[in-house]
Amino acid sequence: MERNLKNVLVISFGFLLLFTAYGGLQNLQSSLHSEEGLGVASLSVLYAALILSSMFLPPILIKKVGCKWTIAGSMCCYIAFFLGNFHASWYTLIPTSVILGVGGAPLWSAKCTYLTIAGNSHAKKAGKNGKDIINQYFGIFFLIFQSSGIWGNLISSLIFSQASTKVFLLVPTELVEISEVACCGAYDCMTNTTNTTGSAEPSNSLIYILLGIYTASGVLAVLLIVTFLDQIKSDQAEAEKEILETPSFWSTFLATFQHLKDKRQCLLIPLTIYSGLEQGFLSGDYTKAYVTCALGIHYVGYVMICFSAVNSLCSLLFGKISQFTGRKLLFASAAVTNTACIIALLLWKPHPKQLAVFFIFPALWGLSDAIWQTQTNGLYGILFEKHKEAAFANYRLWESLGFVIAFAYSTKLQVYIKLYILLSVLVLSMVTYGAVEYLKAKSSPGTPTATKKEDVGPLTQDTHV
Repeated sequence: MERNLKNVLVISFGFLLLFTAYGGLQNLQSSLHSEEGLGVASLSVLYAALILSSMFLPPILIKKVGCKWTIAGSMCCYIAFFLGNFHASWYTLIPTSVILGVGGAPLWSAKCTYLTIAGNSHAKKAGKNGKDIINQYFGIFFLIFQSSGIWGNLISSLIFSQASTKVFLLVPTELVEISEVACCGAYDCMTNTTNTTGSAEPSNSLIYILLGIYTASGVLAVLLIVTFLDQIKSDQAEAEKEILETPSFWSTFLATFQHLKDKRQCLLIPLTIYSGLEQGFLSGDYTKAYVTCALGIHYVGYVMICFSAVNSLCSLLFGKISQFTGRKLLFASAAVTNTACIIALLLWKPHPKQLAVFFIFPALWGLSDAIWQTQTNGLYGILFEKHKEAAFANYRLWESLGFVIAFAYSTKLQVYIKLYILLSVLVLSMVTYGAVEYLKAKSSPGTPTATKKEDVGPLTQDTHV
């Protein structure tokens, strides 16, 4: 096998192992650690740490120890978070969330740097276009990486299904109905509604088995990188230096906020924050107040598999058809779909007998999220072509802020209030997005405003932990 391709596969399967564990565990935080909102608080702290880390740490760390050891070291930060869940408390989960947030940004930056250098190196030897090889390597990476959302959730559901013996049959149906109406869905009781239907909660032993599997998966990821990933050779040092020629922390910090002088960037802030809010709602609130409450925690994984599968397929689909439909039609479709879902979630009284409905919502949410991710990234790339670094720094900043807000108020507000907030921000986002399109059309009359075909896959994924 060609050496560079081997390294791409090593990184891809390393990330697959790591995010199989992290993705599954993140979706369970609000249900596993619901007391005093510990789970969602840890996620809020995690994303706040990620914001700070992404501003200055990646180039410093990569320059000091190189891409390979930055990836390995950052993966260890994720393992620390997995270990913190074994004895979850404010004194273990919050510090390990900070550690993961600090390690998240260097991990993704080192991955991008390594794949870029490997692509350029192979293109130079083969006499091919470097951009084409780099895109090919990123395509291989995300083809493998995307499936992590399926495996991590599948593992959790299979393990927790061992505790899914329905005991509510011993309880009068009327009591189950009253409890279900009162404590699940939009008008939740603001309590630990983890056992409303009477399905057995997972025992500590099952939780430890799951955490053990996730931790082992993370350790295997580190061993795979350390053992099989080649260190960047000395003759590639110049290429690495060029890629890592990044401004200092303060210059990056100032450039990010100086970019806010552009009206279009300010108008895109609500849309970018909404991207974080809607993802945070699904993984933090829908999984707890609807799925865990009405069906049991063992269904969380299955529901999130549905979201991940639809999201991946639609990301690929919309990335290709946007050149024919234009982004305005796609944004309108996402807004209508999300609005319909929010209104339906406000009205719906979840019940275990309505099993299919629990999967319809994440499927539609995945469809909308695919549009928000691909088209918003593409829009940033088109509008701010000459200032991409500052523009995407703003994208990461405001989307991460959306995650922080969503997880921070998760335990403080009832679900129906959060849904109204989501709807309000969505409406504001569409108004300001319309203003951006108007300004773009005004500045370039006669130029079609349809989205150009963009390679936005890596940008889309790298905004996440």
